[in-house]
Amino acid sequence: MEGCLMTILKIILITIGVAFIMFGYEIHFQKKYNLINGFEEDYKNGRKTESYAKKVGLIEFVLGIVLALIGICVIIIK
Repeated sequence: MEGCLMTILKIILITIGVAFIMFGYEIHFQKKYNLINGFEEDYKNGRKTESYAKKVGLIEFVLGIVLALIGICVIIIK
């Protein structure tokens, strides 16, 4: 039972990491700012800037890499 639970947690960790990488890449590098909830409305009203969106995308991208690497390291180290 314990091994099964750990396997599920590893899969979840890697999956979340990959999702963060994909969203971070789309936001930061592809400039798809509509993926940030409410950004376009706030941008039009002057409350948020493009640099804010780039920072959000970069943070998601880096966080995704960290989560995916932790998941992979846990699998390798076992």
